[in-house]
Amino acid sequence: MRRSTGPSAKRRQLVSATIATFSVLLGTACSTTLQGNPVSVFDDPFSVAGMPATDGPTGLRPNAEGPTRDVEGTDGGDIDQLAGSAISDIEQYWETYYPETFGDDFSPAKALVSWDAEGFDGEFCGDDTYGLVNAGFCYSDRTIGWDRGELLPSLKRAHGDIGVVMVLAHEYGHAVARQAGLSSKSTPTLVGEQQSDCLSGAYMRWVAEDDSPRFTLSTGEGLNNVLAGVISFRDPLLNEGDPDVGLDEHGSAFERVSAFQSGFTDGPSACAGIDLREIGQRRGDLPVLLPEDQTGELPVTEESVRSIVDAMEVLFAPTDPPALSFDTADAEDCADARPSPPASFCPATNTIVVDLPGLEELGTRDDRQDVSSLATGDNVAYSALVSRYMLAVQQEHGGVELNTAGAALRTACLTGVATAKMTREVTTPDGNTVALTAGDVDEAVSGILTNGLVASDVNGESVPSGFSRIDAFRVGVLGDAERCFKRFR
Repeated sequence: MRRSTGPSAKRRQLVSATIATFSVLLGTACSTTLQGNPVSVFDDPFSVAGMPATDGPTGLRPNAEGPTRDVEGTDGGDIDQLAGSAISDIEQYWETYYPETFGDDFSPAKALVSWDAEGFDGEFCGDDTYGLVNAGFCYSDRTIGWDRGELLPSLKRAHGDIGVVMVLAHEYGHAVARQAGLSSKSTPTLVGEQQSDCLSGAYMRWVAEDDSPRFTLSTGEGLNNVLAGVISFRDPLLNEGDPDVGLDEHGSAFERVSAFQSGFTDGPSACAGIDLREIGQRRGDLPVLLPEDQTGELPVTEESVRSIVDAMEVLFAPTDPPALSFDTADAEDCADARPSPPASFCPATNTIVVDLPGLEELGTRDDRQDVSSLATGDNVAYSALVSRYMLAVQQEHGGVELNTAGAALRTACLTGVATAKMTREVTTPDGNTVALTAGDVDEAVSGILTNGLVASDVNGESVPSGFSRIDAFRVGVLGDAERCFKRFR
């Protein structure tokens, strides 16, 4: 997103922070969850891809079956035991589903290799492993390897056992894609990475369905944390003209989460359909590069908040546009809704109420590049603001309730519609312009997962599944308002 004041003003963009490729993040949903019965026969707000959204144990089972594979270079420690168990589990899944999906026998990886990135005696894929804080699949000899010294312990600290499992499931996805002929030496990195995201999602569904003899995965917080890890795989933001543009592209968080969700929802057969054309359809007009020499951060101020609200009025043209207040007492005094700071909507007065310091804090960018950071930045805040405007749009539409689980997902969907609409410049009545820019969608997705306000009802209550929240937002980004009203009732 970018905003400029008048035709000659310098533009500033809303973008997300850059993080390391193989880090995994711990996402915590902080919003209140709704209770009650499903409100839609088409999309059950209390389910995840047809499974009940429930919390429970996630990670290595007590007394789980041990590894069935030897690990080269291992020190025999707990981390390598966990990694070996993960690989054995992943292979057990593919022994069944590879023949069913691809019509041929499954061939396991040739060998498993462990190293300590601080040591001097390791080798993987023909390279010295000193300083190689990574995990990967080696195409030339069909081996899978990992750093037991720094990478896997950091994943386990940030995310628990399932963080290690997820990364290795992704790496094994590369092996499966190559064996199945989905990828080859000429396959673009962008395609190969998202195929692996999809294939890892298919395996994770098997774990969530309680079919794994070694691991468990709850469909509530457990799966939310896995999605946070997928978000961490996103590409760093690049500016136009950067020499790295077009090289080793992996995809945005929005793209990679959607690929993972495809495998989780539809199984491994869905992964065969991922190619440049399919990724292009999911990407649509969403920008992937920043203008040269732009950081993309637009300070959260009263002026910028007014510009965003003005842009929504232009895009959705309500007959009775909502008022905007910066007095938090207006939310506290609302007759028919509870406050949902830092942005609230009061139906009785048709007013959006903004706690400006709180919204500014929500939109603060964190440039730390460690395993506990998510995509941060100003659009975490602005997407929350837009979601409250979408409640006003729903109220004017009529025929829908604003305080249900269906309303929460409908709000996420409509916020996705608004996000996509801002891929092109919106000129507000005072001559300002607002438009989406690279990184904004990733920030919105991160906010949906961590605080849930974008995917909440008029009282700020969301559904328990981050998977469902993100999916609803994605429906909106790739669809329109009519689809949101039909799908989430």
